[in-house]
Amino acid sequence: MTQTALILGIGNVLWADEGFGVRCVEHLADRLAYGDDVTVLDGGTQGLYLLPFLEEADVLVVFDAVDYGMPPGTVKVVEGDAVPRFMGARKMSLHQTGFQDVIATAQLMGYCPEALLLVGCQPEELEDYGGGLRAIVAARIPEAVQIARDWLAARGFRAIDGPTVSDTLADASIRHAAYEDGRPSEDDACRTGDPRFFPVAG
Repeated sequence: MTQTALILGIGNVLWADEGFGVRCVEHLADRLAYGDDVTVLDGGTQGLYLLPFLEEADVLVVFDAVDYGMPPGTVKVVEGDAVPRFMGARKMSLHQTGFQDVIATAQLMGYCPEALLLVGCQPEELEDYGGGLRAIVAARIPEAVQIARDWLAARGFRAIDGPTVSDTLADASIRHAAYEDGRPSEDDACRTGDPRFFPVAG
């Protein structure tokens, strides 16, 4: 039986370096094409909605911003059973399902992929709402993608040069270049909250 792989980027592009995983998948999809046995997916913050994709995969690669307690921009690779405890730099709200929960649910239901790889990058900034990746984090995307490509190739999933054509990728309006170029200045768009509710200095 032919094995299948899932390449998954998770995170929230609205919170600066939290978007690392999504931007990795975008970078990969712009440059590499796999066969029908590989799905490339922008998982964003979909949480448990990702379970059907995990169910169909034998091999899983995840890109994510991970707080390893290391210097910003550090890329660290984790495999197998160690992956769940490292997932996610933070939850963006109290109701958001962390990817640890997604993996735990898949394991409980008996269809978690057999082989797991997490390619994580230590964020520099997570508190800049509306902000993009910091330069030190963005610079590690090509390295992260190459790590995943080599790991998958060692397991028989080989890419060719050329873009991925898929409906499981982000809309063009929030792709990296469009997002960064369209970002208003801090003078035009407050990123710390609604100014109507700021306390007035007395």
